[in-house]
Parts: sequence; structure tokens; C-alpha cells
Amino acid sequence: MHAIVFGAGNIGRSFIGQLFAAGGYRVTFVDVNEALVTELNRRGRYCVEVKGPQPAEIWVEGVSAVDGRDRAAVVEALVQADIAATAVGGGALPHVYPALAEGLQRRLAEGRPPLDILILENLRHAAEAFATGLREHLPADFPLEVSVGLIETSVGKMVPIMPDAVKAQDPLVVYAEVYNTLPVDATAFKNPIPAIPGLDPKQHMAAYVDRKSFIHNLGHAACAYTAYLLDPALTYLWEAVEQPRIRRAARTAMWESACALIRRYPTEFDEANQGAHIEDLLDRFANRALGDTIFRVGRDLPRKLSREDRLVGALIMDAEEGVPAPATSLSLAAGFFFRAADEHGAVFPADAQFARDLEAGGLGWAFTQVCGLREDAALDAGIRAEVTRRHEDLGSRPEDWLDRLLRGEL
Repeated sequence: MHAIVFGAGNIGRSFIGQLFAAGGYRVTFVDVNEALVTELNRRGRYCVEVKGPQPAEIWVEGVSAVDGRDRAAVVEALVQADIAATAVGGGALPHVYPALAEGLQRRLAEGRPPLDILILENLRHAAEAFATGLREHLPADFPLEVSVGLIETSVGKMVPIMPDAVKAQDPLVVYAEVYNTLPVDATAFKNPIPAIPGLDPKQHMAAYVDRKSFIHNLGHAACAYTAYLLDPALTYLWEAVEQPRIRRAARTAMWESACALIRRYPTEFDEANQGAHIEDLLDRFANRALGDTIFRVGRDLPRKLSREDRLVGALIMDAEEGVPAPATSLSLAAGFFFRAADEHGAVFPADAQFARDLEAGGLGWAFTQVCGLREDAALDAGIRAEVTRRHEDLGSRPEDWLDRLLRGEL
């Protein structure tokens, strides 16, 4: 059995590549990083270092790689594959579609079975976006619906940025937490669902995609943005979560989303399973051994403050479900102040540009151009007004307003 993974980065290697290998698949990565491709082919294996209370090493054996710029080689690998996955980041997907489209046409011409593709990207409505991207490179009459299964997933595994010193010593090693479960859309497979350890098929996948965005991702953002506002000298996520005030603020925001999710998906979620999920996440955020940074968790403001993402998306859901969300509003307001830097003292380029644009255009620019919140829509206008108030509060007395939130006064 042969699996193709687009993206040999941290999620590709530590998570889906590892799961495929554990399921008995021979794994071929597709990547444009020449050094990674060379080393994967030279060694045929790599190590996942599990960080946490019970550290371990997982050796992923029998792997190979193809340079993503070698279109013919990528297409040939796709023709022979039994299953595929993407873990390249939503912004890089347009570079994947042309080779995928050609591979799908070859498979159809040669009588190959449908290809199931697991989409491991931080995207809502990922299957719809993926299909749209593929159709741009396919003939109008190509039978996409029967030729490919576009499998939405919910990636909850946390993988930190690898330190430069570690990458210099071994470019293939990757750190990860012990968590190894991947919810997948059970209804989207064209072939029988494979018996891969860690795959967790769900009948109502939208609920789990939203839970990932609006509890897990939101909790990350709430921790990072609150921590930076209160103490810019903090470096690690665990430092933030160990501060009771920050942990409580994040938990409060996560529970706002949980209440809305319970109303929206009552057959999937209740107070008991959402409470357990939130406490498990907070404990995982506090994993010192993982070495996850506030910079990594909070960076890329144009994406993380956008309409479909963790904070604005949660506020829209909360408003639609009638759930008050002062903690989430405060977290979004805190995000406008986020300027964390990496280990070299450099701010993420998109965040530096965001800061310049915000200074020039003000909150109105950010709400419209980044958050996608319109002035002429009643629901959007309500969110804009609430977050504007919280932004003014945090700009003067952030600790006072956070304490008022925790006392239930907001």
C-alpha cells in the first residue's frame, strides 16, 4: 500500500506520515524543500520525538520523497497511490492543485480507483475550497465527484517550531505531543475507510471542524494574545497557561464557544464532553516539554483575525446562537496589540505589515479588511462595537479589565 503526503513539514512528518506508516503504508512525501527531499531519500526513515510526561521516540520507516517541482514524478506517484493527504498550509494549496488534477486525469484514463485525499489544513469548508481549486485545472466534464474523495479532518495535534540548532543537527527530526487522534469525515471516502491507527471517523464532521477552530485554536489565541498584553517578556505557552489569570481567561473564552457549539450541534456535544475537552486542551497547552512559544501560537494576525478563523468566527457563531462572549471579544481586542517576536527578535512579516496598516487605518480598517466585519450588517456591527470598547479598555488598563472579566462584571 502506498500513501502520498503533500508537505514534509512538521504536521506532514509528525502526524499524517507517521499514521500512514503505522497503518502499513509506504509513504512518499512531496515537498519543494530540496534538503528535506534529499535526506528523506537518503535515509528512508526519520524520528518523531514525543515530548511530555512520558517521552518517546517513534521511528517512521520506509519513506521516500519527490521534489514538488518535478511535475512528472509527482503525477506518477499519484497514479500509483492508494491514498493521499495534504499538509502544506491553506495558502500553498494552489501550488498542489495542478499536479493533483493531472494525476487524477491519468488515474481515470488508466482505470485506477478513486483517490481519497485527507485535507490536513486549518480551513473551514476545506473540501468545498479544495474542489473549487481542482476544477480550475480539470476539463469541465471531468467526473470529480466520483474520482476523488475530499476528506475534511480536524488536526488537533500540537507541533512546535523546531529550534534552529536542532534542525541544523538533524533536519528530519520533529517534536510532537503524544496526542495522535485525527477526526475525519466518514461520509466523504470513496473507498472503504482504511484501518489506520488514530483515524477517528465522524458522521457530522462540521461539528469537529468548528470545535477545533473555536475551542482549540481560540484557546491558543486567547492565551497568546492575553499573555503578550500582560507580559511581553513571556516566551513559552506553558508560562502563560501556568498564570492563573491567563488560564482562567482562556477557559472562559473556550466555554463561550462550547456553549454555542452545544446549541448548534446538540447531538454531538454536551457540557460534560466539552468540559473534558477544554480541560484536556489546557493541560496540553501547559506541556513544558513541547516548548511551544507564544510567538508561534499567536503569529500571522491577518489569518488568525480573519472572519472564518478562531476569534471572529467564534464571535459570529456566539452571536448567532445567542451566547454572550465578553472573553472572546477581549481576546480579539488583545490580538490587535500582539507584536511578539521569534528567537532572533524578528516579528512575523505579516504581523509587522499588519501593525503598520493598523496604525495608518485604525480599527475600522482592521475590522473591514482583516476581520471581514461589515458596518452595514447588524450582527457584524454589534461585534465591531463590542470589540472597539474592549480595545479601548485594554489600551489603558488591561489588567483591570481582565480582572473584571474574571469577576463576571463584563
